[in-house]
Amino acid sequence: MVSRFKRPRVLVLGVALCLGAAGAVWYALPPHGDQPGPVTIRVDQGGYGSAEQKVAFAMGPDDKLAGARFEVVDDAGRAVLTGGPGARTGAWNEAYDSVRTLDLSGLTSPGTYRLRLTGTADATSPRFTVAPASELMRNLAADNVRFFQAQRDGDHIVPGPLGRKPAHLTDASASVYAEPRYNKDGTELTAPLRRVGGPVDVAGGWFDAGDYLKFTHTASYATDELLLAQRALPATPGLAAEAQHGLAWLDKMWDGRTRTLYAQVGIGAGTKDLHSDHDVWRLPEADDALHVRPGEPDNFVKFRPVFRANEPGAPISPNLAGRVAAAFALAAQTDAAHDPAGARQWLEKAAAVYGQADTHDPGRLVTTFPHAFYSEDSWQDDMEFGAVELALAAKALGDDRAGDWQTQAAKWARAYLASDNLGTLGISDVSALAHADLLRLGPSEAVAADLRRQLADGERRAAKDPFRAGAVYTDFDAVPHTFGLMATAVLYAKATGDHHYDAFAGQQRGWALGANAWGTSFMIGTGELFPHCPAHQVANLAGSLTGRGAVLRGAVVNGPNGAKKLSGDDDTLESTRACEAGADDWKRFDGKGARYVDQVGAWQTVEPADDFTSTALLAFALSGS
Repeated sequence: MVSRFKRPRVLVLGVALCLGAAGAVWYALPPHGDQPGPVTIRVDQGGYGSAEQKVAFAMGPDDKLAGARFEVVDDAGRAVLTGGPGARTGAWNEAYDSVRTLDLSGLTSPGTYRLRLTGTADATSPRFTVAPASELMRNLAADNVRFFQAQRDGDHIVPGPLGRKPAHLTDASASVYAEPRYNKDGTELTAPLRRVGGPVDVAGGWFDAGDYLKFTHTASYATDELLLAQRALPATPGLAAEAQHGLAWLDKMWDGRTRTLYAQVGIGAGTKDLHSDHDVWRLPEADDALHVRPGEPDNFVKFRPVFRANEPGAPISPNLAGRVAAAFALAAQTDAAHDPAGARQWLEKAAAVYGQADTHDPGRLVTTFPHAFYSEDSWQDDMEFGAVELALAAKALGDDRAGDWQTQAAKWARAYLASDNLGTLGISDVSALAHADLLRLGPSEAVAADLRRQLADGERRAAKDPFRAGAVYTDFDAVPHTFGLMATAVLYAKATGDHHYDAFAGQQRGWALGANAWGTSFMIGTGELFPHCPAHQVANLAGSLTGRGAVLRGAVVNGPNGAKKLSGDDDTLESTRACEAGADDWKRFDGKGARYVDQVGAWQTVEPADDFTSTALLAFALSGS
């Protein structure tokens, strides 16, 4: 996503300075045992499965680590495992010229522990848990569900610790506008908005990220992943209700009577005389309280425009058609056993959307307005995804179209493999999800090989990285891509029985949850150290800035990004509660061209998003099933 509140965390020991309405407030980050010094320890703060391979890292000067030993101590202070650092995996930066692995695989008893370095090095890790994988993953997934509850829009709100209130009730009677026209870089409207229809009811759904826009592109992706997670780990608290919340909104965005798919609610870039969602920092319910008239700058902040993905009855951009059809077809699969009549209704909606896809000459794909917010070039994977979920739904319902949809899914898989847009699991590439379910319908070496291609690419990067990161952390979406690799590894193992990438999956989860150079979990509320100052309006205005109490629990942020992508400017609006945690400490750990900043204006590193979090949720659910 490329917005002013982009998608995007936090440190090791330090002080955070927050400037609120009352002035400057200093607070210490929660103690996590890691004292400032030349050597630090990095662990998976989300915990380790009892039976899995367990790896932590020590980083520091090579001479300090060469003669070091480690011990794992329990809550009573007893040493339960000892050993020495493994081979050097590389250097990180000038201050930390050696990274070494610490093999904790011999630790299998459930409990809470810390790691200590002794001998030539002295350091203590944050606490970490060892527990059965099903227990760990269910708890992590349940936290992700809490994030989606906090993201709800409309009147079906879960108040939660952030005290959410109903918002954007005017979306229930919204006007439809023609596609907006933007300048080349998508930062400003070049023509007035033109009303073409309405009213339509598009209330509900989820905010996309730290702002309040709602996109069919991202909502369908997130809903797909929530439904797949529900299939894998149905006992996850709140998951079924949240998946249904996403489905209910997608159902509103598809008008089967006029065969119109709506793509977006709200506008993220306006003009100096027309305010967009990104021009105002406020709680969402404040929009309903505005008193505005047509033509006034805030008119479209309260009365949010709706934009179509297609003209009524016209072909639909195939990326949207595929992933929306997949969501409806997954709903049919979910309901097939207990509500076959309702499942058939979902199946017919899925078939209608899928059948309207523009697969002959789609041109530039429809994602968001402006397109730059979420650029995408790949669409054959979306069509494969829609077709395979239709086939599975039809099979569950005894519908004789199952075989034809399976054939189409295989066709689109071949088309994807022959394209120039091969990627890995994330908002712009759902091939891993499609491939895994296509393999449920029958063997395909070409499809299995493409899953291996995605994982092998990540594994090769990880082999060269001191912390075994498989994603590129000098570009956007490093953390969600990491969770995408984790999810793909588990999907591949379940589909093929090949467990070659199991250890790789654990490494990726560990990197995202604390076993990285910065020593922070990139999921809010997980572990002792996590983002305190997310670029998220509700969290900033209604939440705690200390990392305790009312936090946006379960939210996944972008994480580290290319140093050149963070300008250092204060990219905040006047109403923002200033918040920056441990700026000087984070600089110590920047390296390999990457930076991490836990500051509310640093959307490049600490903005959470629906697709980030849904990918993590799916990875956890698959790993716990």
